[in-house]
Amino acid sequence: MANEIWIVPFFGQSHLFPLMELCKHLASRNFKAVLVISSEFSSSIPSSLRQYPLVEIAEISEAAAPPSDSSSPPQEPSSQPLHKHHARYSQIAVGLDKLLHDPDSVRRRPLCAVVDMMMSWTSEVFNRYEIPAVNFFTSGACSAAMDYAMWKSHPLDDIKAGETRLLSGLPEEMAITVSDLKRQSRDGPQGGSKSFFPPLQPPRTKFGPPRHHPAYPGDKPPWVEEVEPCVGVMINTCDDLEHPFIKYVSDEIEKPVWGVGPLLPEQYWKSVGSVLHDREIRTNRKSNLTEDEVNQWLDTKPSGSVLYISFGSLVGPNKEEHEILAEALEASARPFIWVVQANAGLWPPGPRRPALPEEAYFPHGLDARVGKRGLIIHGWAPQLLILSHPSTGGFLSHCGWNSTVEAIGRGVPFLAWPFRGDQYPNAKLVVSHLKVGYLISEDLSRTIKEEDITRGIEKLLSDEDMKQRAVKLSGKFEHGFPTSSVAALDAFGDYLGHKNKASCHLPFVLVG
Repeated sequence: MANEIWIVPFFGQSHLFPLMELCKHLASRNFKAVLVISSEFSSSIPSSLRQYPLVEIAEISEAAAPPSDSSSPPQEPSSQPLHKHHARYSQIAVGLDKLLHDPDSVRRRPLCAVVDMMMSWTSEVFNRYEIPAVNFFTSGACSAAMDYAMWKSHPLDDIKAGETRLLSGLPEEMAITVSDLKRQSRDGPQGGSKSFFPPLQPPRTKFGPPRHHPAYPGDKPPWVEEVEPCVGVMINTCDDLEHPFIKYVSDEIEKPVWGVGPLLPEQYWKSVGSVLHDREIRTNRKSNLTEDEVNQWLDTKPSGSVLYISFGSLVGPNKEEHEILAEALEASARPFIWVVQANAGLWPPGPRRPALPEEAYFPHGLDARVGKRGLIIHGWAPQLLILSHPSTGGFLSHCGWNSTVEAIGRGVPFLAWPFRGDQYPNAKLVVSHLKVGYLISEDLSRTIKEEDITRGIEKLLSDEDMKQRAVKLSGKFEHGFPTSSVAALDAFGDYLGHKNKASCHLPFVLVG
């Protein structure tokens, strides 16, 4: 049997990038890491990874997908993205079967498959070939632990105003309040799933039954079923950030859990203590400003004085809240960098039609009114540069996991403004457990007010204790990639070695 590990990512860069880094870590431990992707995502793979020793890119051609079923009912326009994912699911499933069933299958059959949780149904394909599968969580452990603990504590709708409800097995500061539950009014069917995953399902084919993902807290988390056929779980986090949550997940599923992250680019860890230029890592996409222009602007500002504002590429404030944010930034005396996405204010799009680009929000005239105090970036922003620059003093963020760990590693405290899914537990982790940030409002179910933002900005940027806690937390990574994650990756390799010899589960669980 070949000393190979196959890695199956979900579609999208936030899923692909961490698993590309995982390939490198596995290859450095003398495993051949085979990244299995759809050929349509070939351009997302940098040439440096293709040339990396012991890393192979296995592309599955679109021709692998079975023909569409003409008897299927026509799709509504709003469901086209989901239908497209179903076609990709079938393509991947057929492609995996071909790769595993080719004449060279004795050599090709891997020791193990690491599958993105959003692709967990592929574990059924690997199980047919008696290949153990490990599920990979792109986000952190807190979101999975909170989902599970809230499900076990269900029902929670009897919590009264001012009351907190402890979640058994989790730290006291993660107790649930009415405000935590009220967010479901904002994060419902249009706003996206409240669970760890968006509501996508594998196709109704032989490749696996449809999955039904919950939409509200207290429902059974989808990942509980998804991990059942797997031998263990990898999570894109580390013991230094999420020890109690990694342990909780491990205890509940009674399987090995390895915290192997944060899986950020090698250059991120090598540049600790210095300014990191994104051009060394990421392709400079369309933007109104160059990286050098952003750096030069930051150089003119006092240390720790700048508020950086950036939300996710898919979700963020609605159009009304974008306008309120612009008014707050104008009213504030603090310097700021605001990244305005091309689709700003368009989430969620209308129920019957996609939102039109010309309907997007842009703060016309704000740059003239604030002068050199503000920098408005339209499009791509050099986030790693901004977070690592000494002038940056705070981060107004949606608390997506990648942004969260990038800022934590650079000692930048948060003003948290989550909108959907795992962003809420990520924000709770940052604010309540790690204590390196504030929430934009205690009631995230309502429209944010201008005074929420201005008050939050002042509170964050004037809190020296908060800044020191953030710097102290980042100090855990002063030597680079977390030592606990190095140990977890080593333990995973040992696990595979023992499992390969004994063909059975090992009676240990490594936390961290």
